[in-house]
Amino acid sequence: MELASLRGVRKQYGKVVALDGVDLAIAPGQVLALLGANGAGKTTAIALLLGLVRPDAGQALLFGQSPQQLAARRNIGVMLQSAGIADNSKVRELLELTRSYYPRPRSVEDCVSLAGLDGLLGRQYGKLSGGQQRRVQFALALCGNPRLLFLDEPTTGLDIEARQALWRAIGALSAQGCAVLLTTHYLEEAEALADRVVVLARGRVVAAGSMDEVRRHVAQRRIRCLSALDTARIAAWPQVRDARRVDARIEIVTDAAETVVRRLLAEDAALSELEVQRAGLAEAFIELTRDAVGTVSSTQREAA
Repeated sequence: MELASLRGVRKQYGKVVALDGVDLAIAPGQVLALLGANGAGKTTAIALLLGLVRPDAGQALLFGQSPQQLAARRNIGVMLQSAGIADNSKVRELLELTRSYYPRPRSVEDCVSLAGLDGLLGRQYGKLSGGQQRRVQFALALCGNPRLLFLDEPTTGLDIEARQALWRAIGALSAQGCAVLLTTHYLEEAEALADRVVVLARGRVVAAGSMDEVRRHVAQRRIRCLSALDTARIAAWPQVRDARRVDARIEIVTDAAETVVRRLLAEDAALSELEVQRAGLAEAFIELTRDAVGTVSSTQREAA
């Protein structure tokens, strides 16, 4: 069952193609991370699903209806990067007002607990710190007891402790069946939370799947070891992308881990503490978006 989807969606602003044939779907209880560099199309994808703009081609659906339908939008919660909340409003007043818009709202106590607002209900919004304001915005997104939650860069401005608390809250909501569409610049956040990842580049989906499936799009491995070998020499080996010394260890990024490990062992019999790790999401993301940009640039040159 799909709660929201984009099907072959294209959206253009003047000469700029923001989305070009994008497919995307999110299911109940799923946390989907939508990743991409600035200008990749993330904001446009969310705007289409929220009914803020209409596609030029393809279809956007929210609970099987047009996102412009009020009945569909009553089932969502939204936390965007800009909030437009009155500074002189008290936190409790904001929660009560937002709850009044929904037929079956979440209790104030639940919103406070999930967002970590203990002790803040009597405070004016404008007198809160930036991190506290983000937590209030998260609580407001929960007020309607949504089936689908849109979180656009939700932990920007939060310290590590507050960020991890919000991660726990998102995990709890997902376990209750709430779906979450998350955009983030923190790749460790996507790794911690997401069941599924969609990577956008230049308005197109360049990878989609589970975290492991996205990682498998690249063959990179990271090798760490204790060795007296010269890193500049290793960096010149075939299929070695990078080699550097980090503290006492050598770190090597390569597409051919087995070949490089054999050569390391052959050239340094005293080598020790050898580790080989697969690419993380950060490496996969960089590789995928770099390849996509290169492909688009090449196509543009050929067309010219």
